[in-house]
Amino acid sequence: MNPDAENAPMKNNRRILALIQKDLLLEMRQQYTLYGILLYVASTIFVVYLSMDRPEDKTWNGLFWIIQLFVCINAVAKSFLAESRGRMLYFYSIAGAVDFVVSKLLFNAILMIAMSLLSLGVFTILLGNPLENGGKFIFITCLGGMSLSLVFTFLAAIAAKAQQQAALMAIMGFPIIIPQLLLLMKISTAAFSSVIQAGWWQMVFLLVGLDLMVIALAVILFPFLWKD
Repeated sequence: MNPDAENAPMKNNRRILALIQKDLLLEMRQQYTLYGILLYVASTIFVVYLSMDRPEDKTWNGLFWIIQLFVCINAVAKSFLAESRGRMLYFYSIAGAVDFVVSKLLFNAILMIAMSLLSLGVFTILLGNPLENGGKFIFITCLGGMSLSLVFTFLAAIAAKAQQQAALMAIMGFPIIIPQLLLLMKISTAAFSSVIQAGWWQMVFLLVGLDLMVIALAVILFPFLWKD
């Protein structure tokens, strides 16, 4: 057995972990970006509270996921757009394309899960808690936040190579994210009733399948962008 081949997965894991730590340190140093996102979450939910007070269940659910969509755009989409060409060349010299994109997917998934849980907390404080099954909705919130982050991280990687980066990401993201958002709304309605919804786990597995497809596309296609 070749010892280099045996140690290759461990080296890849170390590179991915180091890249995730790099993104975490940048977020901690550039705290104005994180605080800006937190302010956006709090102010948006507060405006909804002033205009609607305590909405009904379906409206509550729809508003929550629409806000998560815009939170994801603000929090995740900047992951590739903020990287300069010189910094990308440096990463190209020390890490592989797969390691780099996987680290971005993981970091943004963790960031978006945290933002989604924070949004849910503010939502329940200001707009009430109509949930019959809070544990199920928390699970859906984490899964949905991760799903949104995966899609927009992949789109940001493609848009980063174009001149009109933000516009291109919005154009590409609209037809992709709308079906996923509708699926999330459909899945999360089960948390507003104590009755078990037929086919609920099938829809959850469908969402997980879409996530795995996005990850596979990112791993396959990003190396071609990486060489550009």
